Amino acid sequence: MKKIIITGGNGRFASELKKIKTNYKLIFLTKNELDILKSKSITNAIKKFKPKYIIHLAGLSRPLSIHEKEISKSINLNIIGTANLVNACIKFNIKIIYFSTSYVYQGKKGNYKESDPVLPWSNYGWSKLGGEAAAQMYKNSLILRVCMTEEPFIHKRAFYNVKSNFIFHRHLAKNLLKLINKKGTYNLGGKSQTIYNFAKFYNNKVKKIFSKGDFPLRQDMNLEKTNKVFKFY
Repeated sequence: MKKIIITGGNGRFASELKKIKTNYKLIFLTKNELDILKSKSITNAIKKFKPKYIIHLAGLSRPLSIHEKEISKSINLNIIGTANLVNACIKFNIKIIYFSTSYVYQGKKGNYKESDPVLPWSNYGWSKLGGEAAAQMYKNSLILRVCMTEEPFIHKRAFYNVKSNFIFHRHLAKNLLKLINKKGTYNLGGKSQTIYNFAKFYNNKVKKIFSKGDFPLRQDMNLEKTNKVFKFY
């Protein structure tokens, strides 16, 4: 049975991965078991479990404001920590699956393909793109630009004029391993629609709000490449 180490093993998405049935052996590691800021900790975990893959979920995400207020923390966890993991994967010939974000795109024109230029509109996006740079340099890697959220939709309001590709964690978790032997970069998410329409489908009490441009209006991605492997909808 092929082994997969999952960093950030106590995280929101990891909790959904724990529910799936698979022929792989999934090994969920917390910070205490694998600290991405300590090369020795990474090496010890790899030697102990001998994985074929590492799915890298650990890092700093919400709230987005923390990446503006605590820049060093964002750099350390999302850029340096990822680079440390990639270096270890190179040394031990392990494939890394790196979870990036749709926020690496500029958010102005929409329908972004994986081959389109990237220009993050927030420090969070820049921090994830920094991690992408390390993964991109290693050919045995898979970079996933993901647009997902937990279920139920946690906000009481949603943008009526912002188009995106939100999908719930559980939908992605069920299908993620279908991509595990791919390489390169893939956009992952649900159908292109406004965030309000996505949220309204599951909660008819959600209220409309409007972005005046501070939150980019066209963040939706082109999913043709991923849809050749599987479709979420």
